[in-house]
Amino acid sequence: MLYRLEIENFFSIRDPQVLDLTVDGKVPDPEGRYAPIFEDSDVRAPKVVALYGANASGKTTVLRALEFVVTMIRDSVVRTVPGFAGIERFNDEESANRPIRFAIELGGIMNLTPEVHQRGSAGEKVEQGTYRYELEIELKEGLAVRIASEALRQKPNGQGKWQRVYERDAEGKVKDSKTFSLSGFQHLVKTLAGNHTVLSSFAKFQHPAAQIFVEAARRAFFQIEPVHSFGDHGIIDYLKNQPNVVLRLKEELSRIDVGVEGVRFQNTDSGPLLLFKHAGLAIEMPWLMESHGTRAFIKMFPFLTGALDTGGITVVDEMDAAIHPNTLPELVRWFYAVSGRNKLNAQLWLSCHSASLLDDLNKEEIVICEKDRQGRSQFYSLMDVKVRRDENHYRKYLSGAYGGVPHIG
Repeated sequence: MLYRLEIENFFSIRDPQVLDLTVDGKVPDPEGRYAPIFEDSDVRAPKVVALYGANASGKTTVLRALEFVVTMIRDSVVRTVPGFAGIERFNDEESANRPIRFAIELGGIMNLTPEVHQRGSAGEKVEQGTYRYELEIELKEGLAVRIASEALRQKPNGQGKWQRVYERDAEGKVKDSKTFSLSGFQHLVKTLAGNHTVLSSFAKFQHPAAQIFVEAARRAFFQIEPVHSFGDHGIIDYLKNQPNVVLRLKEELSRIDVGVEGVRFQNTDSGPLLLFKHAGLAIEMPWLMESHGTRAFIKMFPFLTGALDTGGITVVDEMDAAIHPNTLPELVRWFYAVSGRNKLNAQLWLSCHSASLLDDLNKEEIVICEKDRQGRSQFYSLMDVKVRRDENHYRKYLSGAYGGVPHIG
């Protein structure tokens, strides 16, 4: 369970920003909205994190930062040219030579070797705790040039000082540990590229611990761009090869879309065609004749189920785009224990403008993003604001009491 995110000098986020999502143990939770940050931990984090704010306040930037970190862990080794994709610093003169920094903290199994991982996966009791991953990118004259530092640390049982799993400095030197041994992999340190992470690089060459961490990163799913900009052929091709996902999709469509009774594929010269059978209509309707809301839901569906099936995290930007206000809370509830769908404590991060959803959220699930007149974004949880538990979040937010609303005029 991801419970902390730190960002500095990334797009509109200039100064260090910290989002701490840990939930007090005294907070009631009848619906199972929170989960221990690791097994048997007294500290919890929300399964749903909803970002609110005016247009261009930094909501997407927060989600992009999380996506960048995960992508660096998972896929940076496939980059064959110098530099970094998907990264920009804050646009002022001082920030042109300041590093870009990220950190995330999450819970999991400690001293993660294949043997320990196998025991934990089999249900055996193994030591749990928290991890902290840090990534710093060096800038020169506004351009990202190399990884200045990278570190993975662990804290068994979430207590005491952080212990090194591995640390990397600006020269590319790597310090290992018993958990992350360099024995037999020293040659990889010598060839480590300046824009490749240790985890991504070592996993490619079958380093056992690195492979486990990278595989965990593959359980993160991102839909950052607005849903209407996603290529339709991509989702249709994906569904064509995932009959189990299509079967589940049919069941959900019959619940949220009036009249849809079935979905099938038809092969054409230009590729598979997705057809919808509607009650009362004689002819099946093609993909492009379906409503924007239906198509938006279908594009979102694999991201939601991917996280729920694996106990991972899914990140959806503008989740309310084209989704009916009555449907949106239902999709969010999929991640609560009472739904019966989220047996592995998956986590949903979303941004939206639908203020009506605030009536369905607890303050621990709400994050506010704001931008000042110098273009600097900041973000904070409602837990950092004096908010009563019985407060009307919808009314208070629109009144400007929490911040994060546009000032028109």
